[in-house]
Amino acid sequence: MARAFDRYVSDQCGVPSLLLMENAGRGAALSIHERLGPGSRVLCVCGVGNNGGDGLVVARQLACRGHSVRVLLVGLVEQLAPDARVNFEAWQGVGGEVRLLATGADASDALEPLWHDLDAVVDGLFGTGLSRDLSGRFRALIDSLNAAGLRVFALDLPSGMNADTGAVMGAAVRASVTLTFGHPKPGLLTSVATDFTGELVLCDLGVPRELGPAREPRARWIEQEDVRGWLVPRSRSTHKGRSGRVLIVAGSAGKTGAALLASGAALRGGAGLVTICTFAEVAKSLDQRVVEVMTRCIDPDRIAASLDDALEGVDVVVVGPGLGLSEAARDVVDHLVWAASCPKVLDADALTHLSRRGHDLVSAAGPCLLTPHPGELARLLGVTAAEVEADRFGALERACELTRQTVLLKGPHTLIGEPGTPPWVTSAGHPVLASGGSGDVLAGMCGALAVDMPLLRAGAAASFLHGQAAQLWVRAHAGADRGLLARELSDFLPEARARLASTRQ
Repeated sequence: MARAFDRYVSDQCGVPSLLLMENAGRGAALSIHERLGPGSRVLCVCGVGNNGGDGLVVARQLACRGHSVRVLLVGLVEQLAPDARVNFEAWQGVGGEVRLLATGADASDALEPLWHDLDAVVDGLFGTGLSRDLSGRFRALIDSLNAAGLRVFALDLPSGMNADTGAVMGAAVRASVTLTFGHPKPGLLTSVATDFTGELVLCDLGVPRELGPAREPRARWIEQEDVRGWLVPRSRSTHKGRSGRVLIVAGSAGKTGAALLASGAALRGGAGLVTICTFAEVAKSLDQRVVEVMTRCIDPDRIAASLDDALEGVDVVVVGPGLGLSEAARDVVDHLVWAASCPKVLDADALTHLSRRGHDLVSAAGPCLLTPHPGELARLLGVTAAEVEADRFGALERACELTRQTVLLKGPHTLIGEPGTPPWVTSAGHPVLASGGSGDVLAGMCGALAVDMPLLRAGAAASFLHGQAAQLWVRAHAGADRGLLARELSDFLPEARARLASTRQ
């Protein structure tokens, strides 16, 4: 869609492609300058296509901001695309230095000197038009750059990455920052791409984003402004009974922690009253540990009746964290899915009980938000986790169509979708979330937010705030990338929400 958008803006809107290139390069250069500081030594590696043209604009703009900039052109001058050729001549016209990479320069001893005495490299080698795996000098160049350990700024997407799937095409640049133009490319928002994109920054092209092909996007990237607009301040007359009653149906022998984590997150997420509903032996254990949360027992001899009693007055039910895989647990899940009319968040063991029964969710008694990780979604669809990760957008679409429900697929870029609409993507996560129990926290947050929001919005907002809380924890722990205890995550949720609210216009 990126190339179609550019063509539409140029052909239908009359915005010259050369101006789009200038706007892209100027925006990227500003972001690079802000991250490097003045006087840095930068090498812009440029191909002969339009991505290389973007790199040449960046070189000129960085030089204007006082940086020491050189350009490496990988290819022949006569091969340059028309707009790239204009910017090549402009770079030379202002006295810019250019080095050509010879066709045979693919040996490591020939490439290694390129990276000496540099503070950063700008990757403008290949953009969205790459259609085949890289080999020869291109692969050698990328391998050498990755081995140099320098800070790398990729333009639009890391060279060698498939723009649609995120797959590595032979070799791909490992960027510190990816400066993408106009709209994020779908491939940038996949799990496989995460180790190559680094920080993802959206650069303005100087035209409205909602033009032509972008009116029907493949996905919507959720940003801070979106979530801020969804979070409505409480009225002064609010009390606990009007702030949402959330029922957490969770916990089993050896898994009581999941129930505690989900319930704590529901409270921290804003629910007024939270109750854990679980089996009698588990409730007895929980009663010794809970303070703000209430408990109720599931009677194994009258599961349906005891659940119906617990559901009275409840706004949202969260089902599954640590519930176990027993027959009784399956009966609990089935009754809640097909008898409880209130919104439901189905997580963890609830999803396992629904494996290969996703089509039955079409007849669920009320709206459901499914929150699977790739393995759980794979079991729901009857495929492998690898197949889900190979095409996350496609897997999400199939799950929404199969279940006719809202689905949240967890990952570094979390996808949230419902039948018939483009998915939403949140990218606020952090590697520190790779810790047991963080998914239980997310489920509880979804339950709290679903009190006031439709399930699609609740899932997106919860995912965003979940990631923001993780980043706050990281800052509070000197930038640590591991060591988070899931219960600590909930403690940062009020601050994450307050920080969004404090920037409200």
